[in-house]
Amino acid sequence: MEYQILKHEINEGIALVTVSRPQALNALNTLFFKEMDHLLAALAQNNSVRVMVLTGEGKAFVAGADIAEMVDKSAMEGSGFSRMGQNTFRSLEKMPFPVIAALNGFALGGGLELAMACDFRIASNKAKLGQPEVNLGLIPGFAGTQRLPRLVGMANALYLLSTAEIIDAAEALRIGLVQKVTEPEMLIDETMRIARLIASKGPKAVQLIKVAVRKGLGMEFEAGNDLEAMHFGSLFGAKSEGEEGMKAFLEKRPPVW
Repeated sequence: MEYQILKHEINEGIALVTVSRPQALNALNTLFFKEMDHLLAALAQNNSVRVMVLTGEGKAFVAGADIAEMVDKSAMEGSGFSRMGQNTFRSLEKMPFPVIAALNGFALGGGLELAMACDFRIASNKAKLGQPEVNLGLIPGFAGTQRLPRLVGMANALYLLSTAEIIDAAEALRIGLVQKVTEPEMLIDETMRIARLIASKGPKAVQLIKVAVRKGLGMEFEAGNDLEAMHFGSLFGAKSEGEEGMKAFLEKRPPVW
């Protein structure tokens, strides 16, 4: 597929994906979702990729969905657009490796929903975050009403969703919506440093951490414990990743994954 909106490169096991529609503040349209679906499917099958970093070009990460495309939709078409975005973001969430959002600027509406589908978020101190859909007489359509309360708690989510207040990176850090804040010029360097750190760990262990945490959140506690024990045990045995990691530790040498 020839990409018009997404740029991507893979180096040292890290896929760097950039939303590049700066003239529209990287607003999300149907073509974006088609391209992202195609790219995610390809990256999921690429065994060399251990971490994905997602960012935006220009002064926005993603400033929202493309209102010009949405304005004339019928109720049925609106629901279809919502489902399309939900499905793409669910695929992003289910990638078999960690996905880090590097928030370089505006992450509003659909842009924040995109960021929340990533596993965690690093923000420039110039970033602005919010769900301003009620200003348009709308609600979030790409799972914002579902992911936001799971990340920041129900009261914080209801406050942000109902007031449409735009918050800065410091406030986002305080409520747990982002995990780290950097100077703008350091954002990509710091995010890539974190990505390389993750990529240096046991790849199967990192994958199973994501599976155990994400699946476990939807389970009863004891069922989640069973899931953890099963995946913990899967890393033991002859020629396993766990065996290599533990032997390397005891032999005081770097592991060979």
